[in-house]
Amino acid sequence: MSKKRFMRPKVSMCPVSASLNADDLADSLAETAVKSLSRPSQILQPMVARWQELSARDRLALSILGVFLLLFIGGYGGYSLHQAAHKNKAIYHEAVADYFWLRSQAGNIDSKAGQSTSAASQNPAADVTQVLTQAGINDANVVAVNGSSVQMSFSHASQAVVASVLAGLQQQGWQYDKLAINQDSTTKVLQVQGVIHQ
Repeated sequence: MSKKRFMRPKVSMCPVSASLNADDLADSLAETAVKSLSRPSQILQPMVARWQELSARDRLALSILGVFLLLFIGGYGGYSLHQAAHKNKAIYHEAVADYFWLRSQAGNIDSKAGQSTSAASQNPAADVTQVLTQAGINDANVVAVNGSSVQMSFSHASQAVVASVLAGLQQQGWQYDKLAINQDSTTKVLQVQGVIHQ
């Protein structure tokens, strides 16, 4: 058997002119840009032709209708945004007023008022926990310290509930040694921390 030799064809490498490639690339880019710019005009041409075919009366009516729709949509959108902003501003001012009112009440509590005539309880922490639970505050942290003193901390979203709890404890004879009330800026929840004793 004779072995056939397969010869690789010789490919002559001729240098490609860089200037020709650059010119071709520039031409193709220019052609693409012209096509992309001509597309909107191709879309608008039939519309312009249809508009020109209309009578003067129809064109006037459509113009008035377009202006009316633009004014209506813009006016209604602006009015809706204004109403929403006004409502949010009113809610914010009400929350801020409640917060500062509650803080001012915490500073004006008379430690001598509302003292109970009954003897002090044997388990003061349980008494405070019961008052908080009756008000719907179940996640309070109440710890008895130094005998009859109680350290408490709780949080609630309603300033009315917090004020009612503080007034209820005072009516039962509790005196406030320390009381701090802060409001979370994000959730608007009131956080109360205090030390009370009988």
